[in-house]
Amino acid sequence: MTPDLVTALRPLLTAEASAEAHASGTEPGDLEQAVWLRLLELLDAQGPPRDPQRWLRSAVRSEARRTRRTTRLERPYDNEPADAADRGPEALALTAARHRALRDAVRRLPGRCSRLVEALLSPQDPTYREIAGELGISQGSLGPERSRCLGCLRRLLAPEVAVGGPRG
Repeated sequence: MTPDLVTALRPLLTAEASAEAHASGTEPGDLEQAVWLRLLELLDAQGPPRDPQRWLRSAVRSEARRTRRTTRLERPYDNEPADAADRGPEALALTAARHRALRDAVRRLPGRCSRLVEALLSPQDPTYREIAGELGISQGSLGPERSRCLGCLRRLLAPEVAVGGPRG
């Protein structure tokens, strides 16, 4: 996209998106992003439009209509609580079981991975500097070590979260 085209269209796009956003039930910035994307696709396929201002107005209105249609078709889930504090005993028991499985897997990690992941899961939320000092390693090696340890943890947890038994 040429900088001149962006500079020329930005104020118009901002104004058009602001005008259409309320009626379409979306944010003006979201409309702007969608139109910029359409313009990039157009430039890649056909080059710049003959009348960029007219194209832009049409594109904003088209994106606003698409957003209205999408919003009208989307329905929220009725059976899932929005607030996790209102969970029943079954959900609490399942959450506790998942936490126990995670803690058991963390204890089975090799080398200092167990201590590293425990530090990452700590409710005190220590900084990388504090964790590195506690483990006696450099702060720069903490990220790669963390990645390796989390990979080990994923492999340990994979059998526990796999679907059990035949389906269908």
